Amino acid sequence: MKDQIQRRRFIKQSLAAGGSMFFMANLTSLKAEKKIKNILANETLQTIHNLRTIHGNFSKKNLTHDQIRDIVDATVQAANSSNIQTYSIIVVKDRQKMQNVCGYQGGCMLVFCADHNRIHRSAKYLGYSYHSDNIINFVTATMNTMLAAQTAVIAAKSMGIDSLLTNGLHRGDMDRVWKILNLPEKNCFPLIALILGYPTEEPVYNKGRLGGVGVVHHETYHSLTEEDLDEITAAYDDHSTHLALNPDWDKQGFSHYQDWLYRDWLDEASNPINQETQMFQLLKRSGYVDLQNES
Repeated sequence: MKDQIQRRRFIKQSLAAGGSMFFMANLTSLKAEKKIKNILANETLQTIHNLRTIHGNFSKKNLTHDQIRDIVDATVQAANSSNIQTYSIIVVKDRQKMQNVCGYQGGCMLVFCADHNRIHRSAKYLGYSYHSDNIINFVTATMNTMLAAQTAVIAAKSMGIDSLLTNGLHRGDMDRVWKILNLPEKNCFPLIALILGYPTEEPVYNKGRLGGVGVVHHETYHSLTEEDLDEITAAYDDHSTHLALNPDWDKQGFSHYQDWLYRDWLDEASNPINQETQMFQLLKRSGYVDLQNES
């Protein structure tokens, strides 16, 4: 507490010093306010606010054995239901294998799978039976798995290592992931790949995130009004927020960023699905879809 008070006092004194005019000219801007808040934040919050996604431009520098060990050791500390950790983490250092699995490569790849095989084997070993073949267990395992994956991202960033969380393993022939990684067909489903490494060049900015209306609700759920939707649309359209995947949307003739998002990027999602998807078929094979009584 004493150190925090001293830091605040130092910042205030700095603002009052010779360079105060420069600081005061910028304090009215959101960026300056955020900068001051970040200075006062603890190291964990600074790490989280500095998280960034590196899209494919990782350098050839590999992670060391000790770095991978420390990240994985931190990862398994993530919260999980009933403390049975219904997930598996596949550590991959072979760059070509990374490319084949998810389309990206970096210093290391962690593949996170919802997985009940260890639970099944342990139960059988001790003379018990355990059944995970229902959607409830899959959803719970998914939550456990993703909590672990995000913990890995934070742990890596605290060590100066950037990341890319990708669902690229769900593109194309998904069965390749089972074959490449020798995953069990039953009670195991790969959810996401995490590429870790160092960027070839520093990104100009970090991607923004919505954090207000439509995302955060207080006490009860708030249904969006037209005014709220105008605010959200304006936030996406504001280039300074860096929310857009495509920063040139307006140069391409779109009135709003979300026009590009829905028309070009999410166009497939606008069409209803009329048949079983590959993912659904593999979920059934894995045993995670509730059994249906035939009529």
